[in-house]
Amino acid sequence: MNRGFSLVELSIVLVILGLLTGGILAGQSLIRAAELRSISNDVNRYTTATQTFRDKYFALPGDMTNAVKFWGAQAGATTDGIDATCAALLTAATGTATCNGNGNGAVGQGGGDCFERHRYWQHMANAGLVEGQFSGVPASAGSACHSTISASPPNSPRSRIGTAGFSITGNNLQISSHHSYFDGYFSQRLFFGAQNDTLLSSLWNPVIKAEEAWNLDTKMDDGRPSIGKVQSYKNGATWGSPACATTATSAAEYALTSTGNVCALMFEIF
Repeated sequence: MNRGFSLVELSIVLVILGLLTGGILAGQSLIRAAELRSISNDVNRYTTATQTFRDKYFALPGDMTNAVKFWGAQAGATTDGIDATCAALLTAATGTATCNGNGNGAVGQGGGDCFERHRYWQHMANAGLVEGQFSGVPASAGSACHSTISASPPNSPRSRIGTAGFSITGNNLQISSHHSYFDGYFSQRLFFGAQNDTLLSSLWNPVIKAEEAWNLDTKMDDGRPSIGKVQSYKNGATWGSPACATTATSAAEYALTSTGNVCALMFEIF
């Protein structure tokens, strides 16, 4: 004789399914919380590593003029000082072989010294201050200033969050009326965002929610996207985080009602 499930049995099954679903959702929340904590932990770690490097070598990683004396010269780095041939290399470094920076006190200010942004990570890895192996070179000839985590080896470190990573900015100047940065003085900063695979570059694509960005900013700084040591890209940017901030002015707040991943961040480190 066929018999179905009793109401008690069905109730037990539903309770078990509810507990499983609740456990999965709670687990996902805990994983996401750990991922977000890793962002601030990484920023603090890279900041400390940079300061330690400067104390040890009396120069910034990537910018130091005598790196080849410590770690050997990559093909093209034949002089003690910046070498244009070495700066233009696209072949990943072998071992610790590297290039010198120009010693101007900034990492990859722009123009011809964007290569310093990639040597920054390589020099710190050579010094044993960060984990991993980094190419020290751009991903392609058309992306001299661009950072990538998809190359093998990458030229920038990957975050624990999906396709996101960290890159060092080349800014150390006063910015006004920029299409993506809020007005203000920009010292050296870390970009945190997803890679733009079309450009093989620029870890500036949105990767976290506005509420998550606000949470990080509040814990680390002032909770404002337009000012302070933690900032987002401004509203209306042609690239970056166009829905992360409420306006493109200094009065901007995080757009907490935005849905999806709309924010990439910048962290002042020195």
